[in-house]
Amino acid sequence: METVIETRALTKRFGNRAAVDGVDLVVPAGVAFGFLGPNGAGKTTMIRTLLGLTRASSGEVSLLGLPQPAQRREALARVGAIVEEPRFHPHLTGRENLKVVAAARDAAAEGRIDESLARVGLTQRANDRVKTYSLGMRQRLGIARCLLADPQLLILDEPMNGLDPAGILEMRHLIRAFVDEGRTVFLSSHLLDEVEKTCDTVAIVDRGRVILQGAVSEIAASGDPTLLLEVDDVPRARNVLAAEPRITKIEDEAGELRVTLSDGIGPAEVNRALVAAGVAVSRLEPARATLEEKFLAVTSRLEGNE
Repeated sequence: METVIETRALTKRFGNRAAVDGVDLVVPAGVAFGFLGPNGAGKTTMIRTLLGLTRASSGEVSLLGLPQPAQRREALARVGAIVEEPRFHPHLTGRENLKVVAAARDAAAEGRIDESLARVGLTQRANDRVKTYSLGMRQRLGIARCLLADPQLLILDEPMNGLDPAGILEMRHLIRAFVDEGRTVFLSSHLLDEVEKTCDTVAIVDRGRVILQGAVSEIAASGDPTLLLEVDDVPRARNVLAAEPRITKIEDEAGELRVTLSDGIGPAEVNRALVAAGVAVSRLEPARATLEEKFLAVTSRLEGNE
């Protein structure tokens, strides 16, 4: 398997605090990879460390198969990145900002300006000053700036921040298009639903450590199976289900019951027990596993500052 990012025991300390704590991470080529975590989990610090914007305290980093920081220049020539909110010269137009960046890159970069602006839907606003752009437009201009390098790897820190629903949909389609072209997109985010819709693979990080890593579908579906039930007598149903030791959790959800099962019991047995007790069951179906549920189950908190 070809990898574009690989870390071993990567650690970044600020005094006694480990913002990145012994992270082993493998990002395969040609996927959209989501890096998920609550605020303060270490996502942005991780990205800054990968790019060499802050020096690791210990551990190893490889970008595009090249050891870092020894071959940082060679690797970053094929990487496009946005760290936190993209910043530009506000008095210059979008096109002029890209020309400044292109001049510092290879000779082919300036020839990619028009195509890059078109890819992100900014052709009509390219000659307007950036100070007139919305946050969403600046996010898209940031993507255009990344494309000047014709990158194999794009690293995007919260790329959907500030976007309205239509803008989020456009960004999702753009990221998927990059992957279809054979590029790899590594994006950090706290928008769980969007990551689930956009990404192939995900790592969940909390307190500087990677807790889970794998395919989105596998992580979302991991854990005990759950059922959604609609019954005519909720209190009686709860009593019946509570008497079954292989049912580990019973929750009320807007008139429905969400029932968590352990090994050894299935939906048919649940249905039989309720019907035998005189409870009419009008709905019984597996609950769709979501990345959000798994995320909330494994992370320690949702507050803090990164």
